[in-house]
Amino acid sequence: MKSMYYVYSLKCKDGYYLGCTDNLKDRIKRHQKGQVIATSKRLPINLMFYFAIEDKYKAFQFEKYLKSGSGRAFIKKHFLKFLCTQIQAKI
Repeated sequence: MKSMYYVYSLKCKDGYYLGCTDNLKDRIKRHQKGQVIATSKRLPINLMFYFAIEDKYKAFQFEKYLKSGSGRAFIKKHFLKFLCTQIQAKI
């Protein structure tokens, strides 16, 4: 069985965080406990979305793209709009 790598986005109290890991459940728990320096002062956090990718190199390249200007625009256009629509539909 191949290892999976996860590119994920968290909603933090002051914005968003993008990361990449090979163990998503453990990484989210570490974020929630304040054990990740980048988000420890930005709690609470919520998982917004993630991508599962088999190739480690491609996963880190995708994370790098999502952190770029065009990648942030891609997220804003395709994911944040969709997520906001889904949340409003539940209200």
